[in-house]
Amino acid sequence: MKLFDEIPYLEDDRVILRKITDDDIDALSEMSGSNVVYNYEPTYLFERQYTDMHEMIHDLYGECFEKKQNLFLGIIFKGDGQLAGLAEFYDYKEYLHLASFGIRLRENYWSRGIATNTAKLMTDYLLNQTDVEIITASVMSENKASAHVLEKLGGTKTISGAPEDWGHENPTIADRWFL
Repeated sequence: MKLFDEIPYLEDDRVILRKITDDDIDALSEMSGSNVVYNYEPTYLFERQYTDMHEMIHDLYGECFEKKQNLFLGIIFKGDGQLAGLAEFYDYKEYLHLASFGIRLRENYWSRGIATNTAKLMTDYLLNQTDVEIITASVMSENKASAHVLEKLGGTKTISGAPEDWGHENPTIADRWFL
């Protein structure tokens, strides 16, 4: 199966990754408006380009999905049933069997192991249910928490301290990981 053949529903004992719905709008609005959450993220992320979250959700599963640009899933924390953040598959290159992934969490869900559970579900899905064989992730060099998640999954840092264009005034110093 190819990455964009379907919108998956993934679950473990702590989190659910599922299609984002209008029920998630308040949490999405809170998250996308938080400069603290996006301190370690590119400025051009999809959800930050919209003021109307209904339109954003429509475009997530319209234009983004249909053009095989990005596949977004909501991260639901089973502890409270709320949207804890977003899981994103991007940079899919079918001919290389490669995809990248990223995770962003609402600030009150940091340091609870949710990113680790989410990353594990995402990588297991890619490697066991799609044609993806190579998984990458880019992380700001100063984002030690995200690097720790990738280390726990057995990731290998292949590029360290490379300047990348994340839309900030100056280049972002980032590390590239392979899983």
